Amino acid sequence: MTEATNAAARELIAFRIGEQEFCVDIMCVREIRGWTPATPLPRAPVCMKGVINLRGAVLPIIDLGARFGLRTSEPSERHVIMVAHIGGRMVGLLVDAVSDIIQLTDEALQPTPDVASEQVKSFVKGLFALEGRLISLIELDRIVPEVEAEAA
Repeated sequence: MTEATNAAARELIAFRIGEQEFCVDIMCVREIRGWTPATPLPRAPVCMKGVINLRGAVLPIIDLGARFGLRTSEPSERHVIMVAHIGGRMVGLLVDAVSDIIQLTDEALQPTPDVASEQVKSFVKGLFALEGRLISLIELDRIVPEVEAEAA
């Protein structure tokens, strides 16, 4: 790998929701932890599982599967929470499993297909083809503001 190619590579964390794979920029993720039951909030959106206490701070937990409109299951000890820094605040993202840390270049990113809905295009930045799998790159900044607006 040349230095120019190496400089353009980005590190991503790949995770699963159901049978689908997604990834986010590793710099957004602060930690990965096991599922902790959340305290529900009244009148919260369906994708908002509630809040947990994370070392003295209240951390909202968003079910990414529900946020993406995918079929979700009741969280169990096999699920994980990715603690991410999004829009100046910490948020927990509930996913089925974290699978890999991958390095890919921007040149490998393929555009979101035109057949996708505008809502999907708003948070799926593009797709990576990797070892026979398609992994959607998620733009986290596009997910949380809508959730906060619904909760307000």
